[in-house]
Amino acid sequence: MDLAYIPSPSSGVIYLGPIPLRGYAFCIIIGVFVAVWLGGRRWVARGGRVGTVADIAVWAVPFGLVGGRLYHVITDYELYFTEGRNWVDAFKIWEGGLGIWGAVALGALGAWIGCRRRGIPLPAYADAIAPGIAFAQAIGRWGNWFNQELYGKATTLPWGLKIDADADAGRVAGTYHPTFLYESLWCVGVALLVIWADRRFKLGHGRAFALYVASYTVGRFWIEYLRVDDAHHVLGMRLNNWTSIVVFVGAVVYMVLSAKKAPGRETMVEPAAVEDGAAASATGEDAAGDAKPVPSAKTAKGTETAKGTEGAGDADSTVSPEAEPSK
Repeated sequence: MDLAYIPSPSSGVIYLGPIPLRGYAFCIIIGVFVAVWLGGRRWVARGGRVGTVADIAVWAVPFGLVGGRLYHVITDYELYFTEGRNWVDAFKIWEGGLGIWGAVALGALGAWIGCRRRGIPLPAYADAIAPGIAFAQAIGRWGNWFNQELYGKATTLPWGLKIDADADAGRVAGTYHPTFLYESLWCVGVALLVIWADRRFKLGHGRAFALYVASYTVGRFWIEYLRVDDAHHVLGMRLNNWTSIVVFVGAVVYMVLSAKKAPGRETMVEPAAVEDGAAASATGEDAAGDAKPVPSAKTAKGTETAKGTEGAGDADSTVSPEAEPSK
């Protein structure tokens, strides 16, 4: 008898009258909200407009969901298109089955469309939302717990996951590695790493996003070895292991080449935000639309203020008539 383990929910669905509320869907939705919220804060901090991340997410999220489902259906086609299976089940996304590789790839396409419509560089947008995506993955993985899926090998560890028997789903009762929990915790670590590295090294031009991709694939590689769900194998390794290797190499190469070609961080991420700031300065208003006090031509002491000085200078400094203007 197990003294300690992680119990699985008896059902992944709660019915509110005739309306089914599915835990898997809730986890995905909450993850999306967290990603958009955090991405929005980071975007504004980089000089972007409030609401831009959410507007572009209207394109990225649907594309990402479709891409994630397509990747799953294509790589596990036998679950839907072989004898005894119903191809209609391929559309039942609420029952689980989203491939992160397809979600990020097609989600990036949707984000590119949204960025192009606003005249925004996609790499800068990707850097802003990278930690939020990792947090969204961490939350979304709990959807697998509700569905009792994607667990690992049998284990006697105290934190083993208790799985109920289900012949239709191919589940055998037992205690298994909670790989959903391992990946969730790993994604939290990835998000924190990207936030720290971005602050420390001022990552720009897509390098924060590349760091997220590279660090996620490292964790996904070893977690795949623990999983026991059916998967295609190539040269003795699961397909997702090969995908992790290829994506990791691509992300690292991008970081190296990008750092040589465009070091540092973008000086402007959203032209419209710069225009807003210029218009606000011209009308004496701040970003919130509040009127700013206009300084008089004389200081409190009656001396003429300096003209052409840099904005970073002290507010009460004066310049003699002989001094040259700033260049």
